[in-house]
Amino acid sequence: MYDFIRGPLVWVAFLVFIFGTAYQVYRFYQLSRPKERYRLRIPFGKPPKDPDEAPGEPTLTWWQQMRLSVVGVNPVMVSVTTLFHLALVLTPFFVLGHNVLLDLAWQISLPSLPEAVADGLTIVVIAGGVFFLLRRIFLARVRAISTVYDYVVLLIATTPFITGFLAYHHFFDYDTVILLHILAGEIMLMAVPFTKLVHMPYFFINRFVLVHENTLGAGGSRTWR
Repeated sequence: MYDFIRGPLVWVAFLVFIFGTAYQVYRFYQLSRPKERYRLRIPFGKPPKDPDEAPGEPTLTWWQQMRLSVVGVNPVMVSVTTLFHLALVLTPFFVLGHNVLLDLAWQISLPSLPEAVADGLTIVVIAGGVFFLLRRIFLARVRAISTVYDYVVLLIATTPFITGFLAYHHFFDYDTVILLHILAGEIMLMAVPFTKLVHMPYFFINRFVLVHENTLGAGGSRTWR
């Protein structure tokens, strides 16, 4: 079992992740179309005095607009979500132990974070997972739309970090914990394209390609059909 989890299952996990994510990107392009060549302007501020006069340019300051956005309405949720996702995505790539394994296997090595920083980012992910769990349990409007599936996805996302933290600090039997850590990471990779975790690779499509009110950059190029 140990050799299977550290060997063939690693390749299976990466192949499922790569081809599954490619399939989801393909589906996005099948379900979307190029945006129309016009720009919708939504006027802000006071209406023009003359009914026939064209609406003026937006008069809300960036600060006022931000206070009306989700950042201003729920800053705690936005802050926790941002830190959670940044730590969840960055830590696996720049943790020293992973880079040692990459170097041994494929002679590839990325810059490594100091171990204390990587440990802190791991704690951020675990703390964020606890926050989201408590939010689902105790916030009535979130609990009402939560299912077992939501809790399972949260468990899949946080277990690699929990087991990694336990292994790094040598809690319990190291060999058992590190095996669970590897298995949890493989399960997470395979789950990404086929669960809500697909929003991780979809973040870039959602923010830079798809047209909506939160589009970043120069503007999206596609809309839903």
